Amino acid sequence: MYTRVTQLEIDTTRIDMERAVELFREEVLSELRALDGYEGTYVLANPEGKALLLTFWSTEEAADTQIETGFYGEQLTRYAAIFRSPPGRASYSVVFAEEPAGVGS
Repeated sequence: MYTRVTQLEIDTTRIDMERAVELFREEVLSELRALDGYEGTYVLANPEGKALLLTFWSTEEAADTQIETGFYGEQLTRYAAIFRSPPGRASYSVVFAEEPAGVGS
């Protein structure tokens, strides 16, 4: 499994974090689910607007495809007005995972 990590800072004077997450769920998540190799997402956030978006992929190639096809860049452009600063991105191999109880509930 492979993950892409996007570091975000939401401009909470323009949109509150709850609404930003709602937009992600309503407008981006279904598009992610349609991509080959997509395996899931975690969104971590604090009230000040800092957030981490972790997307999980079956392989590094699957993760690369969403960048090569322009999907990732399109999403950043689509929501640029709600970011306080440009998002950062990093990539990692998942070498160990244990899902905490209650995740997703």
